[in-house]
Amino acid sequence: MSVNTYETLNAKVGRRSFLKMSAIATAFGFTSSFASTNATRSATEEEIKNPFPGSKIVKSICTACSVGCGVLAEVQNGVWVRQEVAQDHPVSLGGHCCKGADMIDMVRSEVRLKHPMVKRAGKWQRISWDEALGNIATKLESLRQNDGPDSTMFLGSAKFNTEQSYYYRKFAAMFGTNNIDHQARI
Repeated sequence: MSVNTYETLNAKVGRRSFLKMSAIATAFGFTSSFASTNATRSATEEEIKNPFPGSKIVKSICTACSVGCGVLAEVQNGVWVRQEVAQDHPVSLGGHCCKGADMIDMVRSEVRLKHPMVKRAGKWQRISWDEALGNIATKLESLRQNDGPDSTMFLGSAKFNTEQSYYYRKFAAMFGTNNIDHQARI
């Protein structure tokens, strides 16, 4: 939003005017009349205890970082429908961060990339995993042959555990470079 647009909006309804209108709306009961509609109902005891009949609890590990906090995923018909914190997990001790609390939303997101894609003629096209890995290998080998191994940089992940980091570093050394880093700034 530009400064001029903000000033125009601000000139139409100032802070004081907004507060006055809010007080009037509250005094006349506009908010309570909207809130008291019968659009929702209270959940029954059975719905609270068992909201997804036939689901099963699967113990899992949060994938937001490499700490390894425990998550109890509730799965129904192969779909992750709800999650809870693993209270007895030795790492997280019954808690997790905001990223872990939001893990189900990342997994169930409609915009999550699930397949390798390539842009051809201005449009994204789905390709196979073999084609994607082949393209990456060809490009890496071309860079190494034409510009030398130090023309690349390997950027690791905060999700790597110790063994994955070790192998990633060995891969970079095998490629011929020591240009390696990661985004975890802990």
